[in-house]
Amino acid sequence: MRSVDTLTNIKKSIDEIDVDKVMDLDLIVSSHKDIIIIGNGGSNAIAQHMSVDYTKFLKKRCHSFGDSPRLTCYMNDYGVEDAYKQYLLEFANKKTLVILISSSGESENIIRCAKFCVKNKLPFVILTGFDSVNSLRRDFGSKCDVDIWVDSTSYSVVECTHEIYLHSIVGN
Repeated sequence: MRSVDTLTNIKKSIDEIDVDKVMDLDLIVSSHKDIIIIGNGGSNAIAQHMSVDYTKFLKKRCHSFGDSPRLTCYMNDYGVEDAYKQYLLEFANKKTLVILISSSGESENIIRCAKFCVKNKLPFVILTGFDSVNSLRRDFGSKCDVDIWVDSTSYSVVECTHEIYLHSIVGN
């Protein structure tokens, strides 16, 4: 029964997808050649998947921070909270679009990436869920280029909907 409830909630979330946000996302992604997508856990898997598709189908230079040797090295050397920020420091430039994914909007390492983007004037997108005034949205929703929020407290629903938003602009 639980799987039916989850599927029903995913369908409801899909029905509520904001087409204007998809168009905003499409516009910002199409205007950048270099993109870095960052997320934790399931969001990291989404970041890796989308980075491949944006490179393959959109002809973007797109990266995600998912190679385990570098990821574990950065976490060891810079701490979990600053590992992603360090990756941005080393690989982003003023023309890089940064896409930050945090289902809860409370991941400290993603929040620090948003701070880094603001401080360094990097364009960025945030994708969150759970509470509509989560930390990422509250502190950076008005500072980012696109703020996508999914009205759900289920990781399954939020992650599936994030991937739909990100995938919708591929067009294949």
